[in-house]
Amino acid sequence: MTGTVLCNNSGVSPDVVNGKALVVMRGDCDFRQKALVAQSLGATTLLIATNTFLITPSANDSEYTQIHIPLALMRNSEFLEAQPEFGEGMQVKLYAPPHPKIDASIAVMLLIAIVTVALGGFWSGARERDQLNADGGGRDSKADSGELFLYSPLKVFIFVALMCGMKVLMYFFYNVFVYVIIAIFCLASASALFSCLDAVMEKIGCGTGSFSIRSYNVSVRSLILAAVCISIAVVWGVYRNEDSWIWILQDLLGVAFCLNFMKTISLSNVKICVILLSLLLVYDVFFVFITPFFTKNGVSIMVQVALGPDASGEKTQGNMVEVPAEPQAPSEKMPVVMRVPRFSAWAQNLCGMQFSIQGYGDIIIPGLLVAYCSRFYVWINSSRKIDFVCCCIAYLLGMIVTFAVMLLSGMGQPALFYLGKTDCSVKGQIC
Repeated sequence: MTGTVLCNNSGVSPDVVNGKALVVMRGDCDFRQKALVAQSLGATTLLIATNTFLITPSANDSEYTQIHIPLALMRNSEFLEAQPEFGEGMQVKLYAPPHPKIDASIAVMLLIAIVTVALGGFWSGARERDQLNADGGGRDSKADSGELFLYSPLKVFIFVALMCGMKVLMYFFYNVFVYVIIAIFCLASASALFSCLDAVMEKIGCGTGSFSIRSYNVSVRSLILAAVCISIAVVWGVYRNEDSWIWILQDLLGVAFCLNFMKTISLSNVKICVILLSLLLVYDVFFVFITPFFTKNGVSIMVQVALGPDASGEKTQGNMVEVPAEPQAPSEKMPVVMRVPRFSAWAQNLCGMQFSIQGYGDIIIPGLLVAYCSRFYVWINSSRKIDFVCCCIAYLLGMIVTFAVMLLSGMGQPALFYLGKTDCSVKGQIC
């Protein structure tokens, strides 16, 4: 009965709809009223066809206490396509894919995070040892090493302030900054991947040949690696919205980006570590928990920037979720997260792939502390690396706590909040 909006039962015979699923048009009154009318007429299910937006019917629980039939929305275009195929024999079945809270993607995400942090710390320490050996044991001859040193509280405050400013700008000018960040990510991740692969090739002694062009020595290995890394970055840039497989390249580039960042940024002492991690703890909590009170849709700035303003499931009012009524081009997303598909819902989800995500900051920031601990034992010429091992254990436990709280609460958590607490606890008890 798509010719009516069913805001009342006038003109509708109960004999026509009794025991059947009823399809009516959206509009003129709320879903609850339509459902009550359909129920009074004896309908077993109410489907509301829409030409605008699909939303999850939602209101106060008390408003739906009298409704005992299923209520759902569907695209009017899909109903019109199905009607000629099935005619009077059309049947309706409602299906919800299994959606378990605990998914194997969390274990994969945890593995990516801990391996990246541990490998980044180890690489930072090995690089520090190589530089000290090259400099004859001194730490003052590394101006040209390409590292960025945070050695004063002022630099730390400026660094965190820039992060806050960028986050706010990305929130208010998302449609512009998303393409800027995508371009920067392609360049930075290709360079980072080259640096990682070149270090591996150097370690195993592979491909040392070179040739000369106008008195310049060109490494064959560097040319091949550059071509491979640029190609991977370009493929990701072109197919970045292909959910089914592009997440593999994004995570590969993301791991390389995090490793290179941990190698490039150096903290000079424990005081700088404490100041930086404390400020970023406040930063993380503020942008996750406090900003929903100021945003117009009640979604945190951190989540909105990570998933995009048009991300399905995040544009909410209470329990209401809006998605386009007609298929649209994929919305651009900031490439600042690791993405792993939820394996349990991959083949069953009818509305697109579901992903578990983790921001790069939850890997890089604790990784800077792990890298500092690794370099510290190089400076004192010790092979014990107790703090390095303790920090890696603390990071693993902190991430487990973060995921556990996330699953129990059903909402994203500021990982640095739990990582900071766990790091202090584990280092105090083990070390």
